Amino acid sequence: MEFADTAEHELIRDSVRRICGDYPDDYWAGKDEAHEFPWEFYNAMAGAGFVGIAIPEAYGGSGQGITEASIVLEEVAASGAAMNGCSSLHLSIFGMHPVVKYGSEAMKQAYLPRVVNGDLHVAFGVTEPDAGTNTAAIKTSARRQGDHYIVRGRKVWTTKALDAERVLLLTRTASPEEAGGKTGGLTLLLAELQRPEVSISAIPKLGRNAVASCEVVYDDLPVAATDRVGEEGKGFRYLLDGLNAERILVAAEALGIGRAALGRAVGYANERVVFNRPIGQNQGVAFPLGEARIRLDAAELMIRKASWLLDQGQPCGAEANMAKWLAADAAFQAADQAVQTHGGFGYAKEYHVERYWREARLMRIAPISQEMILNYVTEHVLELPRSY
Repeated sequence: MEFADTAEHELIRDSVRRICGDYPDDYWAGKDEAHEFPWEFYNAMAGAGFVGIAIPEAYGGSGQGITEASIVLEEVAASGAAMNGCSSLHLSIFGMHPVVKYGSEAMKQAYLPRVVNGDLHVAFGVTEPDAGTNTAAIKTSARRQGDHYIVRGRKVWTTKALDAERVLLLTRTASPEEAGGKTGGLTLLLAELQRPEVSISAIPKLGRNAVASCEVVYDDLPVAATDRVGEEGKGFRYLLDGLNAERILVAAEALGIGRAALGRAVGYANERVVFNRPIGQNQGVAFPLGEARIRLDAAELMIRKASWLLDQGQPCGAEANMAKWLAADAAFQAADQAVQTHGGFGYAKEYHVERYWREARLMRIAPISQEMILNYVTEHVLELPRSY
């Protein structure tokens, strides 16, 4: 088993670090404070080819695997960009997976090259106010009328909806009874967002404010049938097919946030002198930072295992979920300890660890909660009775 980065992986890391070096913590703090999308950073990453790293070469992308994509997002987060940086990119990096795998050739030719060059922004519309993680319970409907679908419903937590041209939208085209099961009758559409039939409003939230999370209301939005992804009624299966990749990439982002927080904390512990000695000399400060490093390194091993399995075409549901759980837990512990290490100054924005803390906390909730991952592991790995 090989644990070292390949030469290509090192090149990816170095290239991403060079770009991120032009966007220091103060840049991200300013974007977060002003609720401004980081267009300069996004365009720089797109121009370097990183937005299209996992899109096939036939459509202008690099055709790399999830391992390479995870390295990109880990380094972005670790630079101090945290979730504000990663969220500006990751939907373009892996959100179009259903289109890559199940879209028509015409759809791929029309949209994927534009995603690669950074021209096309796509949001992801799945979650609804009354459904949450119970995706099969969504109610947003799409009625077929001739060569169009008419969409009506409401979604929440749609990231980038204010800035995106289109949205991968999960809709119900048939009732569970008609479709023969609760996950049947769900259809994925690549719909236009910036239209008069669509109302978008940002949700005020704790952090990651450079990238808006939105409530989106669809009031009889027409969507061409040619913008349907794959077959009607199979949208739920298409979503499931991309979940392992999503878990792995989110885990890599959490790992990067933890690295950023730990780096800040160690630097401060070495520099801050109290009672004529650096506070890092005190075991009460040093030991929790050592534990944070151990947790992060352990999470990284599971991320690498999960991404390797996925890239080899092997089953990785358990590993992908475990990677997300471990990384989210480790990142939050590292960020929380970074705040604690800074003492009162940890609460001050100028040291940035409070921003890492706010963004690391999100990782334990989204895109799936820690509890739902434990549900998966206890049912599918331990083979205990399903609890919900």
